[in-house]
Amino acid sequence: MSSKLKETFTPLTDPAVPAPAALAAKVRTLGPSMTRSMQRVAEAVAGDPAGCAALTVTGLAERTGTSEATVVRTSRLLGYPGYRDLRLALAALAAQQAAGRAPAVTADIAVDDPIGDVIAKLAQEEQQCLADTAAGLDPGQVEAAVAAVAAARRIDVYGVGASNLVAQDLVQKLLRIGLIAHAHADPHQAITNAVQLHSHDVALAITHSGRTTDVIEPLRVAFERGATTIAITGRPDGEIAQYADLVLTTSTARESELRPAAMSSRTSQLLVVDCLFIGVAQRTYESAAPALSASYEALAHRHDPRPRHR
Repeated sequence: MSSKLKETFTPLTDPAVPAPAALAAKVRTLGPSMTRSMQRVAEAVAGDPAGCAALTVTGLAERTGTSEATVVRTSRLLGYPGYRDLRLALAALAAQQAAGRAPAVTADIAVDDPIGDVIAKLAQEEQQCLADTAAGLDPGQVEAAVAAVAAARRIDVYGVGASNLVAQDLVQKLLRIGLIAHAHADPHQAITNAVQLHSHDVALAITHSGRTTDVIEPLRVAFERGATTIAITGRPDGEIAQYADLVLTTSTARESELRPAAMSSRTSQLLVVDCLFIGVAQRTYESAAPALSASYEALAHRHDPRPRHR
């Protein structure tokens, strides 16, 4: 049965519509959370943008063995108001590929790859991961997060495993510019600290899956206490988003046996953290610059091999 879902049309110049370069990134990021039928549509448009751009909604539904309703829902999940908007993005992406500007997809690292190939493959995967994350980030959300962190009385950051390493990286940067920030890996400590937060505080959670209970729980408590809550996640439709005022979306390279999610997600998370930090440093420059200078001066002698004389 044909779907009667109404489509709207929005020019690709509208800032709410993802740029063509962000389409492949969106598919990689959101694909695992889609239904199998939606995955077939997403994989088809990412794998053959030129061919799919020439198809009507009915034609793409037939090609993927799905329904028109599934095609429209997939378009909307990818950030386009309707299938016509997605077709425009596909046509633009196909033109980029024809001009040689589209990124190549690298092969997985094999157990018998020479180290030279490992270096080349990792470098290309990480470049792609960074490009996808940059393409998928919403500048408005980043700007709002920067404003909240810059004005916060206190910033609590939650993350476990590899995400905690990123949390610590952000906290040490914020401390260097004079802000009060704490990274919490222990879930009990995170929750007991979240209880103390108020409307002038910020709680930031880092979880690639968007489903990490030890990170979701303290963010929920902070949300309920009235703090501004921010999530850095590869799954903007995950449970973590329910308790986040702002969501900063990361991308990830394809997982493989020798490249687990913790490795690929860390790269994109660090990019988001760096964007957040630079934005805060810019906004608080008058106080941040002297604080950075003071920290450099305080540590300078530890980087100087010459003995100090008293």
